[in-house]
Amino acid sequence: MQDKPELKIDWASKESAKYACENWHYSKCLPVGKLTVMGVWENKKFVGCVIFGRGSNPQMLMPFGLEQNDGCELVRIALAKHETPVSKIMAFCVRLLKKSQKKLRLIVSYADPEQNHHGGIYQACNWLYTGPSGKAEKFFYNGKWSHSKTVNSNKNVNLRNQLPRKIVDGKHRYLMPLDKEMSAKIAPLAKPYPKRVKQAMTGDQPEQRRRDTDPPAPIYAENQPFAEVTHGNEN
Repeated sequence: MQDKPELKIDWASKESAKYACENWHYSKCLPVGKLTVMGVWENKKFVGCVIFGRGSNPQMLMPFGLEQNDGCELVRIALAKHETPVSKIMAFCVRLLKKSQKKLRLIVSYADPEQNHHGGIYQACNWLYTGPSGKAEKFFYNGKWSHSKTVNSNKNVNLRNQLPRKIVDGKHRYLMPLDKEMSAKIAPLAKPYPKRVKQAMTGDQPEQRRRDTDPPAPIYAENQPFAEVTHGNEN
């Protein structure tokens, strides 16, 4: 019987987050704004990051009676080939976030049907499903379709009017309450989980990996500080 890999979850640097997103996430980019980055190591080998942030929608928490600082979005799960189920990795990260950020009351995350994702990872962790989010506007920017928040980060105020745009359907929205009061408040919003599409719920996620010729990944470092990452600032 093969031993389970030694799993380590700890705060990670902005360089680790950038590397993981560019190499192992379908978006190939680090999200905009301040982020909380957690690194994932198996047998002391870096295999990716789980990243929390404010997300692209400043009104994301308003439907639940919360201010912007009362919750966050799980914005990236960027993992290389690994053995530990993704649901287990995510559950440990949520636990660490809750322990370190005691004022947070709710985590929101989205599964994108455009990427053939239905949210199986969140279902495995008993997140609450509330249906699809509203339609969104995207702009073709830097060779890919991006949310308006990414485009707005550019100092060119007229850029939005110069780019191709499209309206996309909403994403599957999942909620994880972090206290009993919030759990009771959002319970009436629950809807049946959407059915599985072509997506790996646990273990390896090949659509988010690059080839074995990737450059060396960041190594594990003890006691890295809590990371607040600002997109585009690598100093």
